[in-house]
Amino acid sequence: MKRRDFVRHGAVTAAGLGLVGRVDLLHGIATPTTIGTGIAQDRDALGALALEAARSAGADYADVRIATSRTQFVATREQIVSGVADSETSGFGVRVLVDGTWGFASSRDVTSDEVTRVARVAVEQARANRAAQRRPVELAPLDWTGRGEWSTPISVDPYDIPIEEKVELLLAANRAAMAVSGVAFTNSQMAFIRDQKFFASTDDVVTDQTIYRATCGMNVTAISDDRSDFQSRNSAELSPRGLGYEHVTNADLIAQAPRWAEEAVQKLSAKPVQPGRYDLVLRPSHLWLTIHEAIAHPTELDRIMGFEANYAGTSFISSPEEFLGSFRYGPEFMNIQGERSTPTALSTVGWDDDGVRPDEYLIVKDGVLNDLQTTREQAPWLEDWYSSQGVPVRSHGNSYSQSWEDVAFQRMPNINLLPNADSDVSEEELIADVENGILIDGNGSFSIDQQRYNAQFGGQVFYEIKDGRVTGQLKDVAYQIRTPEFWAALDGLGGESTYELGGSFGDGKGQPAQSNSISHGCPTTRHRDVTVINTGRRA
Repeated sequence: MKRRDFVRHGAVTAAGLGLVGRVDLLHGIATPTTIGTGIAQDRDALGALALEAARSAGADYADVRIATSRTQFVATREQIVSGVADSETSGFGVRVLVDGTWGFASSRDVTSDEVTRVARVAVEQARANRAAQRRPVELAPLDWTGRGEWSTPISVDPYDIPIEEKVELLLAANRAAMAVSGVAFTNSQMAFIRDQKFFASTDDVVTDQTIYRATCGMNVTAISDDRSDFQSRNSAELSPRGLGYEHVTNADLIAQAPRWAEEAVQKLSAKPVQPGRYDLVLRPSHLWLTIHEAIAHPTELDRIMGFEANYAGTSFISSPEEFLGSFRYGPEFMNIQGERSTPTALSTVGWDDDGVRPDEYLIVKDGVLNDLQTTREQAPWLEDWYSSQGVPVRSHGNSYSQSWEDVAFQRMPNINLLPNADSDVSEEELIADVENGILIDGNGSFSIDQQRYNAQFGGQVFYEIKDGRVTGQLKDVAYQIRTPEFWAALDGLGGESTYELGGSFGDGKGQPAQSNSISHGCPTTRHRDVTVINTGRRA
């Protein structure tokens, strides 16, 4: 596609102007970005200068993050370019502890004089914050010190691919979808993030990481002939990944677009679901979101302890002492793992933003709540529990900041429902034992209460199951849950062959809000006797 044609087709062309921030696809926030020029200076020297300035000003602990982040977003509708943005932000942030109280300051002016000044400001901030101190901050020990480098393994840097080529791919996918009779609208998009993070701390940790993330997808809308109904199908199974441009190539939007379009058209004539109790068979493209909302968020320790209530509140887990080791989340074959090491997963890194090398741990073990997400600050809150289990106190490496100008806090890792360990149970085997049920593919709209206890989830495509067989499409399906009851109703767990990664390019938390990227792996599952409602009925 020629540049002249690209501009002519574009409804909005803002490439390189930084007009669009990091779009949070899950919770609907957009974080502003700032144009930067990259960090050309000696980061080791600047980091050492920041740490020494903080120490000299009275800090007991200090760390510095020097970072450059680039974000690119391309969106189209039918044969129009609806949005393009390419922005970069660079700067540094210094975090300190003074008498057990945090202070933080940042700047986009990465110079020796500014690094020294900002480090001293962070110390002053910590002293001012002591007035609000509840208890002195204690950091869990590190099991690793030294210098390390890590980079997301990618094949193609997305920023080496011309914008015109990306636009032409999306427009071609739109044409393929629009060629299906009954389709009225289609839009498609792709987005990329590259984070270059340098971290150094007074605990003798220095890390240098380059992290890539990529997402792409489309949404197709079909309208009935009499215009009395419309139905949409998005590419929910195309989970964002920690990959380069090869993720877009492998997604093969052009080839898959007709299938999504046909399924959108088929939903117009699908049978409306009858409200009632059904057995549900849930594919990973759907279940990842239920895991995210009903397991991942409520096991964040800051929500449990009342330090976080943004984006749907705190947690039904009211205290670690009462729930750890005793609260049954689900059946004995249910195991939920936290980790940051799965290849291509979005939370995978070498080190977190506390300089901790993350580990793998079971949040739910044999159906019972076994552990919680922690940072260096949070892990000592669970010292009594860890001691009772004969486990040393350590952070699980769950600290994250979306940029150099934001303070790091607890963010979820990759959180996964592990597949059946005894047998490679197939989706067909799970369906075969269902008399009256629904198979759900893809995630849709959802709502959840302030303790993540009561919730409702929709999907993309729904199939009726009768006497062990899929009989046809349904529409207007949503199911309602109470978190413990829903997981207690889990009676069928797919094997390794059904296991897939799902996730979101953006997950909002905090105030001021920050966004991170998360993945959740899971197999296909079966849940018995779940309440299903019809979302298309009017009161």
